[in-house]
Amino acid sequence: MSRGTLLFLEDDKDLQTLVSTYLRERGYQVESARSVREARDVLKRARVDAAIVDGLLPGMSGTDYIQELRASEPALPILFASAFWRDKKSHDLLTRELKVARVLHKPYTPQELFVWVEQAVKPPAPAVPATPPPRELSPEEELAAAMAELSREYGARLGEKVQELADALERARGGQAGALEDAFMLVHKLHGTAGTYGFVHVSAAAGRLELQLRPVRDGEGAADWASLKTAVAELGQLAQRAVSPLPPPLPRPSASAASGWLGTVLVADDDAQWLADMERLGRERMVRVVTARTEDEAVEAARKQWLDGALLHVDLGHKEGGFQAAARLRGEDSTQSLPLAFFGTQGDVPYRMAAAQAGASLYLPRPFSEQDLMDSVKRMAATRRPERSRVLVLDDDPDAVRALSAALTSHQVEVVGLGDSYRLVEALAEHRPDLLLLDVEMPGPSGFDLCRIVRSMPEWQSLPILFITAHTGSEFRVAAFQAGADDYLSKPVLGEELRARVNSRLERARLAKDRAERDSLTGLLLRRPFIESLRARLAEALRLEKPLAVMLMDADRFKAVNDTYGHLAGDRVLMRLGRLLSARFRKEDLRCRWGGEEFVVALLGETAESAREILSRTARELERMPFEGDRGETFHVTLSAGIAVSGTDGTQVEALLRRADERLYRAKQNGRNRIEI
Repeated sequence: MSRGTLLFLEDDKDLQTLVSTYLRERGYQVESARSVREARDVLKRARVDAAIVDGLLPGMSGTDYIQELRASEPALPILFASAFWRDKKSHDLLTRELKVARVLHKPYTPQELFVWVEQAVKPPAPAVPATPPPRELSPEEELAAAMAELSREYGARLGEKVQELADALERARGGQAGALEDAFMLVHKLHGTAGTYGFVHVSAAAGRLELQLRPVRDGEGAADWASLKTAVAELGQLAQRAVSPLPPPLPRPSASAASGWLGTVLVADDDAQWLADMERLGRERMVRVVTARTEDEAVEAARKQWLDGALLHVDLGHKEGGFQAAARLRGEDSTQSLPLAFFGTQGDVPYRMAAAQAGASLYLPRPFSEQDLMDSVKRMAATRRPERSRVLVLDDDPDAVRALSAALTSHQVEVVGLGDSYRLVEALAEHRPDLLLLDVEMPGPSGFDLCRIVRSMPEWQSLPILFITAHTGSEFRVAAFQAGADDYLSKPVLGEELRARVNSRLERARLAKDRAERDSLTGLLLRRPFIESLRARLAEALRLEKPLAVMLMDADRFKAVNDTYGHLAGDRVLMRLGRLLSARFRKEDLRCRWGGEEFVVALLGETAESAREILSRTARELERMPFEGDRGETFHVTLSAGIAVSGTDGTQVEALLRRADERLYRAKQNGRNRIEI
């Protein structure tokens, strides 16, 4: 059955052949025309349901032909295609005066054209709101509330269930027939069901008790009644804690303490010498390593202090003992969400699967390298103390923007809404988003067009882009991915799915960006990504008529540090300086390890004087920091810097860096430990 008849007015024979074939395969009858005269002939002999008109035709423009066509076909759906980008005024002429259904920008794909033809021939159903109206619970929120109530009811009965288990064991100890089977089934249910209701630590303890009871029930061993009683008592304590108010969380490290360490991790292993090596390695790499040799020590260490993560040997204490330690850590109120990593000599799939099921996000071979340790610490610290990400939402419907913002905004995510697609490029430069959410159907350029624009800009080629659309057909999905999108969400958008998709993309993008663009020693940008970002920031400064201060700095007498105190001491200086620069400037400021002991920082909106004042505070802080040489000696380090400012010192990146370098040289010549402007 035909979906309808289309007039396809396009003078490019190859494009006409390709697109017509695609549309015919999907049920449309296509009447092709390569000139206005041929199009007129088609309309004399056939009734069409929609027309696709190219903007540049032999002898007449597409716009003029549409004006002519409107005289006889005032209601005919028309799609206008052009290889030339139109401004808003031209778009308004086409859509408001000539009633064009969609302006297509070449090149378009057959799948994309099909999406818009379908929409033109079959008017869309009434729009479904992206989220339920305010003050009403969404279906997932209602489900979450119902689950919370069920969980509360189950938790209130946990104590009774444990007491029932203790009674059954006591009867079994007295020799009552069937009591042991009753006890086993009770603990088996607790193991399986408590975790489902969110009582993961109760479930884990029940699982350990089930392992103890199974051989007794099967007649393969004698019961250790004292051990079983202890296990039931532990289960009772965990059940009681599960429904008790949570104790106050462990204090997070202060900003000043955090500036000294990249993170704090627990490393648990039986090998004391290897743990000592890890502590030494941690000190050298600015990581605070807390060690434990047993499961009990690991739990005790986690109770005493803030941790960014834990690295556990899979066979801690005994075979697969690390998984048991992980379950106990996850059973602690303060470490239920502690990032976990396992390491071991076994790397086969069953071990890795067990590690994943125990909640680990990493599995490392043992022994692991310095870089493995650093990568693990960075990843776990980022999970535990995530930086706030920025999401740009572009949708012409203000209600949809508000609904998406409400669903996404949190301590970790900031949302910026935008309703005018023509301001997208400007908004990217202004807000520097970490992810872009795009509506597909908007006045002006479509979501496909905007996605291609973003992908054509080198700075934004790796920006995660998600489409939001009512379309779910395969043609739409193909067109979306061909335009450069990473994913798509179907309307109505469910809040939980939206958050899961967005957070997953943000995490992957952050990890990929860190690996590609950051110096592993200092954590700062490498030279290439810094230069690219600096060019964009300078363009923004010139457009906004704001100053941009570029500060080039160098650790004084760094060669002498390496020669006198050792190269590892020199690495520690660079790491601390990089860490200091990371902590003492705004997130939007650019920081780079320029090379060797040289660093660059760019501050938007700061003059030479204000930039010098800001950097002076950091320089004084560095001067007060004690460093330790390879033989335990204490020494101090200073820095020199040169500052250049856009406008006064030039409007090109190269000119600003050259002027800053000249002033850095002058600072060195004038005695070091000074900042020249």
